[in-house]
Amino acid sequence: MLQPSDKSDVLSGSTAARAAPAYAKAALRLIPALVFLFILAWIDRVNVGFAKLSMLSELNLSEAAYGFGAGIFFVGYFLFEVPSNLLLEKIGARKTLARITILWGLNSVAMAFVKTELWFYVLRFTMGVFEAGFFPGVVLYLTYWFPAGRRARINGLFMTSFAIAGIVGGPVAGLIMSTMGGVGGFSNWQWVFILEGIPSVLAGLAVIRLMPDRPREASWLSKEEAQAIEDDLASDRKAVVSETSFKAALGDWRVWLCALIYFGIVNGNATIAFWTPSIIKETGVTDTLHIGLLSALPFIAGTVAMIWNGAHSDRTGERRLHCAIAALIAALGLAATGALIGSGSAALIALTVAAIGILAAFPVFWTIPQALLAGTAAAGAIALINSIGNLAGFVAPYLIGISASLTGTATSGLYVVAAIELVAAVLVFTFCRWKVVKR
Repeated sequence: MLQPSDKSDVLSGSTAARAAPAYAKAALRLIPALVFLFILAWIDRVNVGFAKLSMLSELNLSEAAYGFGAGIFFVGYFLFEVPSNLLLEKIGARKTLARITILWGLNSVAMAFVKTELWFYVLRFTMGVFEAGFFPGVVLYLTYWFPAGRRARINGLFMTSFAIAGIVGGPVAGLIMSTMGGVGGFSNWQWVFILEGIPSVLAGLAVIRLMPDRPREASWLSKEEAQAIEDDLASDRKAVVSETSFKAALGDWRVWLCALIYFGIVNGNATIAFWTPSIIKETGVTDTLHIGLLSALPFIAGTVAMIWNGAHSDRTGERRLHCAIAALIAALGLAATGALIGSGSAALIALTVAAIGILAAFPVFWTIPQALLAGTAAAGAIALINSIGNLAGFVAPYLIGISASLTGTATSGLYVVAAIELVAAVLVFTFCRWKVVKR
C-alpha cells in the first residue's frame, strides 16, 4: 500500500536557494511551450463546438448525434491513455508528445471531409485515441522537473492553457466561420478543422527537435542546476512514497477516489468546452463572430482564478479546501446557467462563475494524487485517473445533447452536470485528508 509522507519540509534552505534559478529557467523554457501545445490540443478537441453551428444542418445531424460524437472522443481517450503514459515513462516525453501532437493534427484536418454520421463518430473516436496520453503525459513530465511543493503553481501555469485556448479558440473559430465559407469550395466549418489542424502537425515536428526529456539533458541548464533539481526530486521520492509499482497504485483506494473526483470536475469542464457557443446562442446572440468573442469571457475569468488558486494553495500548503470550494462554485454556476438560459447577460455571468470554479479546481486537484505516487506508479495512475475522469467528457455532452433534443434547451442537462460537480466537491472535502509535501 502506498503511504503518503507526514513530512512538511524535506529540503534544506541552502538546497532550495541553490535550485531556485534552475526552476526559474525550467519554468521559462518549458511552460510556454507546453501551454502552446495544449492550446492546440484543446482547440482541435473542441473546435467541433463551433463547427456544429453550421455542420449539423449541412450533414443532417441531430443534436443527440452531435452530443454522442463530441463525447465518443473520450472513449478512445480512455482506452489508450494508460498505455500511452506507461510508454512515455519508458521512451521519454519528447517522442511521446511529438507522436501525439502530429497525429491529432492530421485527424483534425481529416474532420473537414466528414460526410456521414458514421464517419463523424469514427474520426471523433480516433481523435481521442491519438490525443490519449497528452495531458497526463505533461502532468507526469512536470514531475521530472518540479518537486511537490512547487507543483500547484506550475500546474496552474500549465493549465492556463485550458482557459487561453477558450480565449483564443473562440474568436479564431468565430472569425473563420464568419469569413471562410465558400473559399476553395469548402464550407466554413470545414475550414475550422483544416486551419486549426495544420499548426498541430508543425508543432509536433518542432517537439522532436527542441524538447529535453530530463533536466540533465537540457543544454540551457548548467550541470550544477540540473543536479540541484535531481537532488530535490530524489528527496521527493523518498518522502512521498515507499513503493512505486503500478500494481501497488491500483490497490490503493485513494487512487480510485481521485479518479471519481476527477470525473466530477471534468463533467463541468466538458460542458463549458463543448456547449459554451450553443449556450451563448440560446441567450439570443446569432452572429458567429460575436459568439466567438463572448465565449472567451468565461475563460478569461477562469484563467485568473486558476493561477490565483494554484499560487495560494502553494503558499498555504492547503489543498483540500482549495479544490473543494472551487468545485462547489462550479456546481452553483452551472445550476444558475441552467436556470437563467434565455436571460441574456445573466446567463453569461452564471456561465462565467461556473468557469471560474471549474478551472480553479484543476491545478490543485492534481497535487492530491501526486502526493501518493512516483515512478511507474505515477505514470500509470495519473493516466488512469485522467482517463476515468475524462469519461465525463463523453457523459456531459451526451446528457446535454439529449436534453436539447428532447426539450429544446440544455437546462436539465446542466442541472445534472451541476449535481455531479457538487458530489465531487463533497468527496474532496470529506475524504482527501492525506498530507501533501510542502516546501
